[in-house]
Amino acid sequence: MVAYCTLNRSTLISILKMQIHALLPMKGHSERVPDKNMRLFAGKPLYHRIASVLQEMPTIKSIVINTDSKRIAEDAVKNFTKVVIHHRPAEIQGDMVSMNDIIAYDLSLLQGEYFLQTHSTNPLLKLNTLEQAFKKYFETEKNLDSLFSVSKLNTRLYWPDGKPVNHNPKELIRTQDLDPLYEENSNFYLFSRSSFFNAGNCRIGLKPQMFPVNNLESLDIDEEIDFQLAEYIFTLRN
Repeated sequence: MVAYCTLNRSTLISILKMQIHALLPMKGHSERVPDKNMRLFAGKPLYHRIASVLQEMPTIKSIVINTDSKRIAEDAVKNFTKVVIHHRPAEIQGDMVSMNDIIAYDLSLLQGEYFLQTHSTNPLLKLNTLEQAFKKYFETEKNLDSLFSVSKLNTRLYWPDGKPVNHNPKELIRTQDLDPLYEENSNFYLFSRSSFFNAGNCRIGLKPQMFPVNNLESLDIDEEIDFQLAEYIFTLRN
């Protein structure tokens, strides 16, 4: 069992009682990186990396894999004891379906109040980062209804017309001294059943909070170069 050594006793007990469902949706088809989810990543299918982290966390009750792929479903059940398969119906299949629609379908089949949604394409996400996110979410839940991961941007940004967003080009303030902006990086989302439906079927609730994640952990595999870079970093780190 993982030691949640950074959490105080009351927070730890509260989190362990919650028994969160982890939502890990996956398609069989991938446009930019063919067969991405089942492609070997440092010797194992890509999705195994995040699934292994979720499997190890005592507060995760189940790993819900919503998929249209028989191959992914069979492999997941074979390798992870916490996995529950939701076979994706035709009406929510395809590249243009909103993730919120898939989440709504999953929630219709599940009991429980709290959910973590993450992606197979974030293989560098660490268990400790998720622990800290859980801690922050449950400590502030009375005032803020959801949490989502972001990347901090301390850089000079411009609008498409060339106008600066967050700086004055004449002043050239050091980038580390600029007021930061934040990018939703799709690393993970924490929310409750009530916050999801109160927000009109949206994983980011009406009173969300942001959780900064470092650039390495938030690396998301969209292109072939992302896959190669993430695999290289993972191999070095492990």
